[in-house]
Amino acid sequence: MKETNKTTITTLGRKIDHIVYAVQDLDTAMVWFEQQIGIRPTFGGYHTTQGTKNALIDLGDECYLEILALDSNNIKIKSPRWMGIDHINAPQLTRWSLKSADLKSDSEILKTYRAEMGNIQGGQRKMSDGELLIWQLLMPLPAPKVELIPFMINWQNSKAHPTSQLPKACELISLQFTHPHPTALQEVFKQLHIDTNITAGKEITIKAKIKCPKGLIEI
Repeated sequence: MKETNKTTITTLGRKIDHIVYAVQDLDTAMVWFEQQIGIRPTFGGYHTTQGTKNALIDLGDECYLEILALDSNNIKIKSPRWMGIDHINAPQLTRWSLKSADLKSDSEILKTYRAEMGNIQGGQRKMSDGELLIWQLLMPLPAPKVELIPFMINWQNSKAHPTSQLPKACELISLQFTHPHPTALQEVFKQLHIDTNITAGKEITIKAKIKCPKGLIEI
């Protein structure tokens, strides 16, 4: 995790719903973010069927950062768990999600890239104010550690969004992607109407620049 004074705006043809930052310890990560950005992340809840828990930071325009960690108290769910959480050895972005009004169409595109992708599942949970969150999503897979192809989520049956109760203090400035072999992934981006380039690089990475009360950070 490092600070940066540079910003590069990445243009996307579709709206980002959230980005997933996987960590080994949620409490430690929440303290770090509070020190770096000036506000404490809001504890979100538990994914009882996935063995994880999260905290959230609003990034503006119904977009949020999900800080994701293993739920050590959930002994029913074993490895491999979703979002690359079992593969990390340091905090990093491992997934990102787009809003979708047509999960079936998005599912077909993802399945042409990888047969296991594109499985539609639903869920719901109550927020602290009693509002019910209801969603359907294309399930993200346990591997690889970092997946540049986004998963999609639809909140159309929900009266609320996870950002509804979050402090409004941060803004997502850009997302940047690198991959050793970007050509095939770039074609999937094109089919999904994602108007941004994947840079050739030695590692598969997702990097975000976020404007916050204490300045710009890069994760």
